[in-house]
Amino acid sequence: MTTAALMTLVQWLSPAFPTGGFAYSHGMEQVIHDGAIRSGAELERWLSDVLRFGAGRQDALLLSAALEPGADHAALGAFAVALQPSAERLRETSEQGAAFARAVSAVTGVAAEAHPLPVAVGAAARTLGLPKAQVIALYLHAFASNLVSAAVRFVPLGQNEGQAALAALHPLIETLAEGAAAQGITAIESAALGADLAALRHEGMDVRIFKT
Repeated sequence: MTTAALMTLVQWLSPAFPTGGFAYSHGMEQVIHDGAIRSGAELERWLSDVLRFGAGRQDALLLSAALEPGADHAALGAFAVALQPSAERLRETSEQGAAFARAVSAVTGVAAEAHPLPVAVGAAARTLGLPKAQVIALYLHAFASNLVSAAVRFVPLGQNEGQAALAALHPLIETLAEGAAAQGITAIESAALGADLAALRHEGMDVRIFKT
C-alpha cells in the first residue's frame, strides 16, 4: 500500500501531471535576463536561497499544515494567498493549484479541493497515508526540478549541469522537509527579497517565455 501511495504522489508531482508547471519560472527568467544566473553553480545558489528563505520553506510549512488531520484547508488557502508578494506569484500558485485539483479529480474520480498549490497538494495527499516529511521532500524536489528545467532551457545550461545542481540540493531538501514536518504554521517567514523583487520586475518584461 505504501508503494502504491508513493507512486501516486510521484505521479501527481511529475512533469507529466497537467499542472502547467513548465510555464512558470518563479521570477527566475528575470534573474537570468539580468545575468545573475549563468552557470549551474549560480543556479544552485539561487535555488538554495529560495528553498531556505523564500517560497520553498513557506510552501513546505503550508503543505505540512494541510497534511494534518482536520486541517482547515479553506483557511490555509486564504493564508497562502495573503502570503504572495506579487500578482505573478499569486497567479503561479493559484493556477497550478487549480490545475492540480482538476487533474486529481479526473484521475481519481474523487473531487479534489482547489487551493494554492501547496494546500491543494496537502489536501489530496493527506489521504495517501505517507509520512509528512516524505511528501514535503518530494514536493520541494518537484519545485526545484521544474526551475532547473526552466534554467536548462533559458540560460541555457547543459542537461548534466542542471541535474548536478539539482542533486546538490538533495541534502537541503531533506533537511527542510524534516524541519517543516515538525513545525507549525506559525513558523512561516520569508526573506528571499531578491526573488520577490525579480518576480515583481518580471511583470514588466517586454519579451518573455514564462508566465512568471
